Amino acid sequence: MLWKLSKKFQFAADRIIPESLVFCIILTLIVFVSAFFVTGTGAIDLAIYWYDGLWTQIGFGFQMSMMVVVCAATAKAPSVERFLKKIARLPNNRTIAMITLLIFGTVTSIINWAFSLIVTAIFAKELSKNVKGMHFPLMIAGAYSTMLLGQLWCPNSSLYALLASENHFLVDVIGVMTQDVTAFNPLNTVLFLILTGVTILVFIFTVPPKEEVISYVENVENTNEIKIGDDENQTIASKLNTSIILMLAIAVVGLVFIVHEFMVEGFIGALSLNFIIFCFLILNMFLYKTPIAFVDSFTSTMHSASQIMLQFPFYGGIMGVMASSGLASVTASIITNMSTQETLPLVAYISASLLNLFVPSQGGQWIIQGPILIESALQLNANIPAVINAFAFGDQATNLLQPLYLIPSLAVVNLKLKEVWGFCAFIWVIWTVVTCIGLAVLPVFLI
Repeated sequence: MLWKLSKKFQFAADRIIPESLVFCIILTLIVFVSAFFVTGTGAIDLAIYWYDGLWTQIGFGFQMSMMVVVCAATAKAPSVERFLKKIARLPNNRTIAMITLLIFGTVTSIINWAFSLIVTAIFAKELSKNVKGMHFPLMIAGAYSTMLLGQLWCPNSSLYALLASENHFLVDVIGVMTQDVTAFNPLNTVLFLILTGVTILVFIFTVPPKEEVISYVENVENTNEIKIGDDENQTIASKLNTSIILMLAIAVVGLVFIVHEFMVEGFIGALSLNFIIFCFLILNMFLYKTPIAFVDSFTSTMHSASQIMLQFPFYGGIMGVMASSGLASVTASIITNMSTQETLPLVAYISASLLNLFVPSQGGQWIIQGPILIESALQLNANIPAVINAFAFGDQATNLLQPLYLIPSLAVVNLKLKEVWGFCAFIWVIWTVVTCIGLAVLPVFLI
């Protein structure tokens, strides 16, 4: 039954969903038209807002590109791949394999979302090779879903890390909110566990008939072996290129800095975006051991970040139009003003879900929507952590529909967006139903 239902979404996706860049352009045009008619902003001003917004995400886009590349390099390191192959041989049937994949995706996401995005896709590939009857696009949808889920209970997700910092832009209103108040409060923890359990059950029981199973097909062009640099003519240059000592020396310096940061800032306090990228960068130096292998690992994984580099500026433009024209505030205010003390978390979820389609950055979306939600919570005397959690759930839910963060995972395993999007939309419907019920019922018992 679940397979037949999911196929209806995938049937629509095959005929409606274009390439991810086209999706991005369509969203841009929708925002333009909406801002023009809703806010009365002139076309020239909208074009200026769009242009200015394009460049606001260059720094963040580079960080995300680096994150994807270094994490993909880690996930594709020979020692890591050997480990993934080994554990991929443990499940002996489809059910156990799917449970293993989904738990693996959730746990790795709590460690780091970008690493999870890449390594879980690679793990899905290995499982598909070893276990018969695994529908590969469905597996990738499941892997992506658990990456999103893990961020709801992850202490270093952008929203929770931001609110725990001493200089966040709402600190004068709500103060510093540490992760035990936001990520790990009872409401968020129970809802996260329920949604995780439901997601695992859905993917277990969404079983295609044998004739409709799509297995993983190896793409020879994307199978890049890391060169170790075993040149028979050992020139000075080749010796430097294959020097283990050089790599270990700089890696040890990096490791000393990492230990120092953890000791000074604490485990949570040290986990800034740049620091996480740096940790994976240093880890790759230990994994690849020689400069030439290190360079080749980056070259072989660079394609994973190409769509992020291309599309992040466009989404920055969307954010620019939404914020500068006032469309984001109008959209969020209309929905928020419909709420009461009891319903504000549910309204926060719905409004965050809607806005995330056009502003696919949790930090950027919080800048736009956060002040409105917090002010509403204060006026209505609503529970602020519950409102923040609801916002996070809404933001992650529509990432199932918004393809930006799915792109690197698809690139690694050579799938197109339309092959996976329908399954993601299917899961989004289930998540929305479960989360809305949870936000309506659980606060009565847990707040």
